[in-house]
Amino acid sequence: MKVRTLFLLLTVAAIAVFTALNWSAFMAPATLSLGVANVQAPLGLVMLGLVAFLAALFLVFVVYLQTSVLLEARRHARELQANRELADQAEASRFTELRGFLEAELKREAGLNAESRAIVLARLDQLDRDLRSAVEQSGNTLAAYIGELEDRLERGRAT
Repeated sequence: MKVRTLFLLLTVAAIAVFTALNWSAFMAPATLSLGVANVQAPLGLVMLGLVAFLAALFLVFVVYLQTSVLLEARRHARELQANRELADQAEASRFTELRGFLEAELKREAGLNAESRAIVLARLDQLDRDLRSAVEQSGNTLAAYIGELEDRLERGRAT
């Protein structure tokens, strides 16, 4: 259990014990002014009710805040994934286009022999592997950053 949660539970328990020990004082009637009229009511019970109301209001606010942060984080993650897929497709398309262009140029160049073509194609394959590796590393780095942000959000919500 986290320190803040423990502190909150201890505070609620202390208020409950204090209320139980002083119940007769809480229930003692008093004259309360409402501005336009005076009423007889137990002041302690009214104050206790106000504390409970404020605690419930705060709880609703915290739940709303956490829900909105969670929904926003999920929306960002979806957008990031869509952008990552779009970038991967664009890189693959460019590479395919480059490969087609180079192969057409190689065919056009009659002066190149088969050995030179094999060397160029091997180099092109190596560049393909390097590019795919770089894109994968970028994706992994991005995923790590997203994971770190999600962890920070989780820790922020938990505290």
